[in-house]
Amino acid sequence: MASTPPTPSEPVAEASIRIDSHLDGSAERSLADDVLDGLTRPFKELPPKHFYDARGAELFDRICELPEYYPTRAERAILEEQAAAIAELTGAVELVELGSGTAAKTRVLLDALHSAGTLRRYVPVDVTESMVRDSAEELASEYPGLSVHGVIGDFERHLDLVPEACGPRIVAFLGGTIGNFPPGSRRRFLRKIARLLGPEDHLLMGTDLVKDPRVLEAAYDDAQGVTAEFNRNVLRVLNRELQADFDPDDFDHVALFDPENEWIEMRLRARREHTTLVRDLNLPVHFDVGEELRTEISAKFTPERLEGDLSAAGLELVSWLTDRDALFALTLSRTSTG
Repeated sequence: MASTPPTPSEPVAEASIRIDSHLDGSAERSLADDVLDGLTRPFKELPPKHFYDARGAELFDRICELPEYYPTRAERAILEEQAAAIAELTGAVELVELGSGTAAKTRVLLDALHSAGTLRRYVPVDVTESMVRDSAEELASEYPGLSVHGVIGDFERHLDLVPEACGPRIVAFLGGTIGNFPPGSRRRFLRKIARLLGPEDHLLMGTDLVKDPRVLEAAYDDAQGVTAEFNRNVLRVLNRELQADFDPDDFDHVALFDPENEWIEMRLRARREHTTLVRDLNLPVHFDVGEELRTEISAKFTPERLEGDLSAAGLELVSWLTDRDALFALTLSRTSTG
């Protein structure tokens, strides 16, 4: 574990960086297992975590800049408006970020904790080692005395390897990623997060809100076709990692809102009947014309839905924060005292 940095009242020490990697080929096994499971079902599906190879991450960065894609802008606006209040309310000395990426939005919160004089340590958790190492170096130079303890791993499987807290902490799970989990899995994952929280700790979570389906569908099916390319890129991941022979041009991108479940689904729809071979698994995968492969669900929330999920995980809502147009919400919660 990284050594505990000094309190703000002590002389500023040299920044320290520690990076622990817990990936040992398990990511490749996870992909193979997910393909074998998901592509042999009557209704084919893959989990969205496999979108994010280097190309997928680049495409998603472009998506976040699109006029139709409001979540990133709305979440950042909330952070910019509320970060100082969050720092004061939590008194956090440590920020743990699940799915940290480049830590772009997180700097708003780090700035607030630094300005409050409490910031000691940042713990990024991500599967992409290069991004964790790069952001660790950048942040250590930007915030004198900051300790960075990076965890290279899948936040679904490696939460127990997050280091013990060095004081009151915020665990941040931003971007609306919690919506990618089906309801049962979502509550199980929230229970795992709750086990990271002590009595002085808080979960800061981003959630997209239920709204006009036309706004939602446009956010996942932009006019420039960037999201369509992002969606089809998962087939290129399978081709590269599992020696499959998918032709991305054989599939149309589909985004639709399911009003019963209140979530967006992204799918790939076969333009023609064909069979693809996943060579590493010796798995032929047949598609009828018009048959669909679901690649993502993205649940949208109401306050009631979110409070129910939090309560089922042993958490209680402390603060509900939205942007001015009520498109997106950031919530603070903590372990239930009741």
